[in-house]
Amino acid sequence: MSESPDLAASELLRWLTVTADNWRRLLTANPTLLAAPCDIAGATTVAGLIQHIVAVQLRYAERLALLPITDYADIPTTSVQSLFSVHDRSLILFQQLLSAEIDWQERIEFGTRTLGTMRASRRFILFHAMTHGIRHYAQLAVLARQHGVKPDWSMDLLLLDEEHVPS
Repeated sequence: MSESPDLAASELLRWLTVTADNWRRLLTANPTLLAAPCDIAGATTVAGLIQHIVAVQLRYAERLALLPITDYADIPTTSVQSLFSVHDRSLILFQQLLSAEIDWQERIEFGTRTLGTMRASRRFILFHAMTHGIRHYAQLAVLARQHGVKPDWSMDLLLLDEEHVPS
């Protein structure tokens, strides 16, 4: 019997980790990009967009772990290190959640900043939290290039396949 074609959460988490680590490296080498204007997700600067990305990740990880939700105001935008330390906190929570006994089909109710109160399965919340960042990092790639900073890695999930051999 062959493996299921379903993408595992751990595989998606690996893609998010590699993507965020590359952005951390690029922004550390080009810290002035944090101040660049940005109109994505209500942000006014790239730092504000990164704050949005890591805040969403952390807040959903906290919801899934039944922890108090961190306020956006408590997520500093002062440096690449401070922003990505929030990403690192969310990764630890996601890894703990993935190794725990959880009913991923359980539907939970939660408040959002823009859509009010919602209900969704823990599974969909987890996958939303991870793909949300990937989507915004792709938008950031366009913005970075417009400001003269070109990401030097491929952002495709396909390249994380262990069988992939570049030709």
